[in-house]
Amino acid sequence: MSGVKSENGFPHNKACTVTVVGAGISGRSLAVLARKLGYSVFVTEIREIDEYTRSVFKKNGILFESGGHSARMIECDNMILSSGVSPHSDPVVLASKNKIPILGELDFVGPLLKGDIIGITGSNGKTTTTLLTGHLFVNAGFRTGIAGNVGSPLAEHAGIEHDVIVAELSSFQLFWARRFRLDLAVITNIEPDHIDWHGSFEEYYRSKKKILELLPQNGEAICQFRDLSKLFPFGSERIMAIPLLWGRKNSSTADKAILMDEDQAVLAEGAKAVKLFEYADIPLLGRHNLENAAMSVAAFSLLDGNIRSVKPSLASFKAPSHRCELIAVIDGVSYINDSKGTNVAATVTALSSLTGSKVVILGGKGKGEDYTLLASAVSKEAVGAVLIGEERYRIRDALEEAGFKAFREAQTMKEAVGIAKEMAKRGDVVLLSPACTSWDMYANYRERGEDFKRSVEAFRSGDNDAG
Repeated sequence: MSGVKSENGFPHNKACTVTVVGAGISGRSLAVLARKLGYSVFVTEIREIDEYTRSVFKKNGILFESGGHSARMIECDNMILSSGVSPHSDPVVLASKNKIPILGELDFVGPLLKGDIIGITGSNGKTTTTLLTGHLFVNAGFRTGIAGNVGSPLAEHAGIEHDVIVAELSSFQLFWARRFRLDLAVITNIEPDHIDWHGSFEEYYRSKKKILELLPQNGEAICQFRDLSKLFPFGSERIMAIPLLWGRKNSSTADKAILMDEDQAVLAEGAKAVKLFEYADIPLLGRHNLENAAMSVAAFSLLDGNIRSVKPSLASFKAPSHRCELIAVIDGVSYINDSKGTNVAATVTALSSLTGSKVVILGGKGKGEDYTLLASAVSKEAVGAVLIGEERYRIRDALEEAGFKAFREAQTMKEAVGIAKEMAKRGDVVLLSPACTSWDMYANYRERGEDFKRSVEAFRSGDNDAG
């Protein structure tokens, strides 16, 4: 290879050719950015590429292939991976075999970002935490980028003069991160997820924990107190942990901590404590969202945010769709859409965080998880369950093993909502929180959530044909 190398190791000249793997939202943005930097770009995508993306590639002079990978993909000097590309995928295996340098999304874009970077990861709650953190900075007058798996792809923020970038980071992105640098890290929680991609919980956990390696010496990381010993084993002092816990500090708590009291959250340091907010200030459902908000406000405060601006900002924040979203109250029954609850931990959290008796809609395409913990939570928190999708048989077996018999099966979302309506009584909650992905019946969790909304509205309007 020739030319002057950039900070990420890629030469900036038109003689350099790169292959971008993946033509989804992040892959498309990576390809356009690489082209703007002067590289000759080729995109390889195993699925079909939509017409809009094709038009973007043609407009920018980007060559591409779809519906599979050919040998053309390794005719390059470097390979860039979009979010979600597995280390066992054909492009990665072939590039490694042919000694082609591979860069993940974060490492390629990182040197081109301007402003402090807050990285937010976790098994659940990271989208809400990312959006709320960004909302706080925007309302306080900071030039703010909200990026990653929400907002816009990280590549679209390259070269923009930001004061702060709030980036949601997935375990897939973190897996490939080597040189990416953060100013503050937030880990909402770590529970089993994406076992089908990582191969084991240990590997998934290792990818999530990598966010700590991206911090500078004495950098700070907000996390759950229950995750403290796993993230920061004894003798690990390079990073300063700021744990969140319910109740008061004790001798085992870090010097700086987020304390969730009876009616307010505070940031305590030594003998001092700063009130972050009162719970009444939060327009979100569930105890878990109080934790998300506390992490957001603490992150805002740690990067020199004016805590006095927080209360009106919290009041104006709108919860992201499909995450414990109240859709309607019909005949005294609350219908809540938590379609983003795509793993066991998310559904268990939703069940335990929301008040009242629940009828829960479960099922979809599985991720290789065990449903014992789910069955235990359903037995404790729910008066009924409706099972849908490919995983309904495995979930049914787990419920029966736990001694829970109040379940029925459905073929469609509308049928499931109709059954849940029959099972619920005034004061109950009908909760869509599937504990599975949507890919057996829908293109994504959003499409599933919208179908739930339509089904609920159909019953409100009197169209109760469940067929």
